[in-house]
Amino acid sequence: MPVTTLDHTTALVLIDLQKGIVALPTAHPSEEIVGRGARLAAAFRDHGLPVVLVRVAGAAPGRSEAPLRSGDLPADFAELVPELGRAESDIVVTKHTWGAFHATDLDLQLRRRGVTQIVLAGIATGAGVESTARAAHEHGYHVTVVTDAVTDPDPEVHRIAVEKIFPRLAETGTTDEVVKLLG
Repeated sequence: MPVTTLDHTTALVLIDLQKGIVALPTAHPSEEIVGRGARLAAAFRDHGLPVVLVRVAGAAPGRSEAPLRSGDLPADFAELVPELGRAESDIVVTKHTWGAFHATDLDLQLRRRGVTQIVLAGIATGAGVESTARAAHEHGYHVTVVTDAVTDPDPEVHRIAVEKIFPRLAETGTTDEVVKLLG
């Protein structure tokens, strides 16, 4: 369902907008995704709403048929991109799996602030964003995914998540629609 409303206690959660991720090839230019994420972050900060910057600094240890990467990560891999304009009030969460809730204090940080809804954006649509949307839904949060502020290395994975998965877990909308709802 298209985005209809934002709760008074909504937080923005930006997934993996960090140097090592935005440098990867994606279906949509990562510069556009970062720009929309920065615009959303500024709007949320202007309204006194929480901004959560999530970064990944590892991977789950289980085996898979398609390993994500091999070798050591660059030293600056997990550094958040400066375009986000990180503020003192931002919450930074470091994760070691796809989803931002597993083995982190994200749920605790949000509940302490009375958050009832999260707005999600970032990279990658079919991994970090989708995993976080699923967990947020299961934790009882209202979820909104900003569809023009997410992308994935695989265009088909992105399309399936946006068209088939997110409508079952969340409302969806564009950056302009979310900013407009902020007032």
